Amino acid sequence: MTTSGVAASPPSRGDMVVYRLCRSIAVGVSRLYFPGTVKGRENLPPRGAYIVAPVHRSYVDWLIVARVTARRRLRYIVKEEVWKSKLIGRVIEACGGFPVNRSGADREALQRCGAVLVGGEPLVMFPEGTRRSGPEVQELKDGVAYLSLRAGVPVVPVGIGGAERAMPRGSSFPRPRRVNIVIGPPVPARTAAGPDAKAAADAAKADIISGKIQVHDYMSDNKCPM
Repeated sequence: MTTSGVAASPPSRGDMVVYRLCRSIAVGVSRLYFPGTVKGRENLPPRGAYIVAPVHRSYVDWLIVARVTARRRLRYIVKEEVWKSKLIGRVIEACGGFPVNRSGADREALQRCGAVLVGGEPLVMFPEGTRRSGPEVQELKDGVAYLSLRAGVPVVPVGIGGAERAMPRGSSFPRPRRVNIVIGPPVPARTAAGPDAKAAADAAKADIISGKIQVHDYMSDNKCPM
């Protein structure tokens, strides 16, 4: 996979110091404002790249997902417009984010994400593509399945229960609510080449949907709606 715009190398010690400081602040705010449990950390691969694929119901999801792991730096794909403020952009970069021009071709975004995976780091992507509403897993975009297929990395489905109640669509400020997180078993990467690639990507999407539905069922059983 070709890469562009993001260094495909492990983070330096300085990068990790800054990241852990920023993460500690983000997680502290998250736990204070949105207390809850994180279940299933044993499902996270101990090494190598993988894609964290949470449900997306609220603007606060990125803050809550930071609680998934403290061992690895999580990378986030963030719309380029946020970098209009240099200060905010630097903070987001310190927290593992990198910009993507949404008005450009999807290929550019996928190349940038691919560079992160080539560098061996976990990447957070919301496979539904945008915020949805309700407990049902919505139709997935092609990006996560495509990256998993091309980079040969597993996808880890993540359920976030309660975030929509904390900050539903139309809200300008989040409200304190209990938010629980569950990490599902990783969905292994499929392999394919040539004309089989499209079929494999579609099959990978089906695998991911199945994994996310399992996570959703767990959240429902625990009476924690998404």
